[in-house]
Amino acid sequence: MTQLEKARKGIITDEMYYIAEQEGISPEELREKVAQGLVVIPANPNHKSLERFTGIGEGLTVKVNVNIGTSYDYANLDEEIEKLAIAMEYGGDTVMDLSTGGDLETIMKTLIEKSKIPIGTVPIYEAEFRAAKQKGSFYNMTVDDLFEVIEEHGKRGVDFITVHCGVTLESLRRYQNTQRVTGIVSRGGGLMAAWMIHNEMENPLYKYFDRLLEIAREYDMTLSLGDGLRPGSIADSTDRPQIQELIIIGELVERARKAGVQAMVEGPGHIPLNEIFTNVQIEKKLCKGAPFYILGMLPCDTAAGYDHIAGAIGGALAGMYGADMLCYLTPAEHLGLPSPEQVKEGLIAFRIAAHIADIARGNKKAIERNLLMSQARYKLDWKKQFELALFPNEAQKIFRERSSKTKACSMCGPFCPMNLVEQTLKKKGYNIHIEHIH
Repeated sequence: MTQLEKARKGIITDEMYYIAEQEGISPEELREKVAQGLVVIPANPNHKSLERFTGIGEGLTVKVNVNIGTSYDYANLDEEIEKLAIAMEYGGDTVMDLSTGGDLETIMKTLIEKSKIPIGTVPIYEAEFRAAKQKGSFYNMTVDDLFEVIEEHGKRGVDFITVHCGVTLESLRRYQNTQRVTGIVSRGGGLMAAWMIHNEMENPLYKYFDRLLEIAREYDMTLSLGDGLRPGSIADSTDRPQIQELIIIGELVERARKAGVQAMVEGPGHIPLNEIFTNVQIEKKLCKGAPFYILGMLPCDTAAGYDHIAGAIGGALAGMYGADMLCYLTPAEHLGLPSPEQVKEGLIAFRIAAHIADIARGNKKAIERNLLMSQARYKLDWKKQFELALFPNEAQKIFRERSSKTKACSMCGPFCPMNLVEQTLKKKGYNIHIEHIH
């Protein structure tokens, strides 16, 4: 049985107990949300190295996904292993292997074996890779070829898969009648659309959705219903093709839930700040509260080299409005395959964004952590500050490199304002003591 089916039968799984403790909620509350499809727990039983279970959805902390994987130009497995290690060390909640170059099967199996966090894939990458290699062109990929790869991913232990089921002949007609600046920017969505147009066939993931559900249910692979028609520029944001695809995905979410299969919904993409609330609200409405997993959101097109910063701004706002998982961006976004260091930079930016969103959403643990940090800061309790910092090693490094001769930091030194007013009042004979903030 899947996590969803067990939850509906009143069973609280080990994964639910683990996540409930991490989130600071009752196991029964979590079970109810899983049963309703408002929370998903990507946990394929075949993923034997999975230790840090993750819940994604309503009432939980905002999660961060880390994309790694090889490309046509760079296929270095050791580097991808290093990226995975960084993802786990710096608090990534999930990771996706998006490899499109090298020995894809070996790369995936190795990363699954080493990943302690849930891992996702985009099966069409490997399916088109095989077709191009074995049949001369990815256009020669058959329906069975695609579903065989999906089943293999389930056997290998993949916890969630991105499937672009909403790229249908109907949504492509909307796309063709819309003047987009950047067309289709989703790699998986673009491959699916090109295959459909070339072969004059309906999307097999949509046409044979029940077959997909059977495989997903067997391995409890969470379906991440991909946004193949997401906007790739501010000019294309919240347009007809994007919304048409979302309408279709909303219908598929309900079909997945009826079949006992966990499902979350992927979202854009390039969206200006003033449309972020609308995008989250539409997804939650059309998809009946399904967990929302977004790329960014990226509120401008011009931050090349710093898209991780721009994306973190949009991601924090989206998280505040109800997005459940942020897919990080790195400084290399739109420019090239990220290096391990750029993976680290992107993850740090988006973990901060997720934490900011948690505070805005009223998450008690996040608010308490910030209160304790402020109290420690006022006391100049550096040990406690480092314990509470999101990234303690980096904080300690900066503090020690630019140390002060005083108890304070080297920014203010002897002129540190912390406690200065209190000390001055005492010297003047006032019986005033500023205690902990309550």
